[in-house]
Amino acid sequence: MSFWKTPDGCSLFYEAFNLSSARPTIVFLNGSMQTTLYWRAFALKLRERFGVLLYDARGQGNSDLGQAPLNLNLHVGDLIGLLDHLDLGHAHLCGLSHGAYVAYRLALDAPHRVDSLLLTSVSAAATTRGRLIVRSWREILRHGGLEALVWATLPHVFGERFLKENQKMMGHIAQSITRRNKEAHLLAHFEAMAKYRPLGKVLAPLSPRIMVLSGSADPLVPAAGAEKIVQVSSGRHIRLPQLGHSLPAEAPESFLRILVRFIEGH
Repeated sequence: MSFWKTPDGCSLFYEAFNLSSARPTIVFLNGSMQTTLYWRAFALKLRERFGVLLYDARGQGNSDLGQAPLNLNLHVGDLIGLLDHLDLGHAHLCGLSHGAYVAYRLALDAPHRVDSLLLTSVSAAATTRGRLIVRSWREILRHGGLEALVWATLPHVFGERFLKENQKMMGHIAQSITRRNKEAHLLAHFEAMAKYRPLGKVLAPLSPRIMVLSGSADPLVPAAGAEKIVQVSSGRHIRLPQLGHSLPAEAPESFLRILVRFIEGH
């Protein structure tokens, strides 16, 4: 297991696959409640063509929460520090949900470090329903605990088709997500997210290429919210039918195909 210690003493877990200056590097950024395990199957398929970096942000998986209050600037600084530690001057960023926020903010602050941005399940602004869903998650975590929260999130993060096709797996999925998270860490994460400025307030033209993916069955990401990101940044939005918030897990082959073609400039 590999760890990098931040300047303020927080240990961050990472996994590196065939990193080399001779090949492009893809960095995968976790969504809330995710760990590097979410991306590992993609990394194993991509490592022959690309360098791949996976890491757990503060409070996720095998990484420490640290003593500093969580915020978006802190996450961006951590990612830049990890890239420097691994002698990666620049990389393609692939972020899901919260990870997409971090990736976009890094592209704003240090565009020379970003080759391209593939942002998944992210909106310029949350709907009233979306804000209430995330607020309900915080309240369930506070009053019902981690396992109750995980079960409450499943119908919101997966599309109807995936839920129907994997009914017998839901218990295993819930158990796996519960095991990989810590209640105090996740509560700190949600409380920090509640203070983030909406992405729509910071949108700006970007020099790196950008693509946004969203699922038509995602209650957290309206089509208009995803579309606004690429309108400002001169990118492309693809709306995938019957998929929810966790579309890389719901349609891994489609996601992988889009990712590779995008990175290779097609």
